[in-house]
Amino acid sequence: VAAEELLASLMLTAGGAVGMEMWARWAHRELWHDAWWNYHESHHRPREGMFEANDIFAVINAPVAMALTAYGFWHEGIFAGACFGAGLGITLFGIGYMFVHDGLVHRRFPVGPIADVPYMKRVAAAHTLHHAEKYNGVPWGLFLGPQELEELGPEAMEDLDKLVTSRDKFLALKSQVQQAEASAKSQTDIQRLVQEAAVAEKKAKDAANPK
Repeated sequence: VAAEELLASLMLTAGGAVGMEMWARWAHRELWHDAWWNYHESHHRPREGMFEANDIFAVINAPVAMALTAYGFWHEGIFAGACFGAGLGITLFGIGYMFVHDGLVHRRFPVGPIADVPYMKRVAAAHTLHHAEKYNGVPWGLFLGPQELEELGPEAMEDLDKLVTSRDKFLALKSQVQQAEASAKSQTDIQRLVQEAAVAEKKAKDAANPK
């Protein structure tokens, strides 16, 4: 029974995480941009302060995950193992969503090396295109956002590639400005880099809002 319980936990951990991506995609399209727009609208406006009304969605799934993991922890058997795995999968998805969506995409806090992972760059760019609303809100999901755009055809993928390139250039120039300031280079060099970074930032914004 122990081996079967462990297998159930592992399978439901993966299933819970993938299922949450599917749930988030559906809820984002059918609920957040419809009946729950009063809360989600705050996420599509410039944020004032540390929090926004949309943050309530970050804790909605927490009680479910806590209940599932608690039941699985205190009970034995395949069903308990499945519950623990599902709760763990939801939790892992939530942690990943926080780091990628709030940290990497919207820069509410630094995410370290996550920002350098090529696929995560595409995920971030894809979500930026969601905010641009060129493709009627697509992508609605997060981690599989690039795949949603791929289904739309070559134009969407071209926009995605342009945005990734523009963001990379802007962030590289921004890093150079910080290094120049730290090493006390000439003010002329710093001003030149600042101007180049401003141009790159404008190009990144233009890429995020394609005509």
